Amino acid sequence: MKLIVGLGNPGAQYDKTRHNVGFMVADALANRHASSQVPRSRFHAVTLDIHIGGEKALLIKPTTYMNRSGQSVGEAARFFKLDPQEDIVVLVDDIALPVGHIRVRKRGGSGGHNGLSDIDRILGGEDYMRVRIGVGEVPGLMNQADWVLSRFMAEERDDVERSIARAADAAERIVTDGIVKAMNEFNTKLAKPRPDSKAEPESEQPQPDSNQNTRNQSADHG
Repeated sequence: MKLIVGLGNPGAQYDKTRHNVGFMVADALANRHASSQVPRSRFHAVTLDIHIGGEKALLIKPTTYMNRSGQSVGEAARFFKLDPQEDIVVLVDDIALPVGHIRVRKRGGSGGHNGLSDIDRILGGEDYMRVRIGVGEVPGLMNQADWVLSRFMAEERDDVERSIARAADAAERIVTDGIVKAMNEFNTKLAKPRPDSKAEPESEQPQPDSNQNTRNQSADHG
């Protein structure tokens, strides 16, 4: 069994913000695999039991605020006796990636992301899988908290939708075929071709998480 965790902040005021793109990917997976199910409230999260390629998974969106995401993940992991390295997949926003791009990682640092930091604290380490979804670098002179809590611009919509679908595909591939095959497939080409180029595949081998920036994503509420 796999635990698939979409990170975000609960509440209408945070709906569709950059910081909630993990929720958006979780919603895409729910639409694909559990469109007729009624979500349940448990583990301080909204949860759905789904099957991907015959494999059982629990899809969750924590109802704590971002910086307490570990509470929900820890409760579910303990209840099902999961191995974080093998069984937990986190869907998370990444300011180090452009909008429209994703990265699949076997493990890695939090990069200052409060949701990942709390999960690290609760699980006792950073050895769990994650799919990072690009939300764009913070514009100059703009506060980082304001940026990640802002909504995507109209001209970004197509790229956002593409990355959400691609991140959902990546999560499915992790469940059915494992993290290495997912990294090989989803980390070798861009979600969006570079302008005026042939979009040559990125020669990126599976490695620790790339979002090692020191900026603190302090927008996490609560």
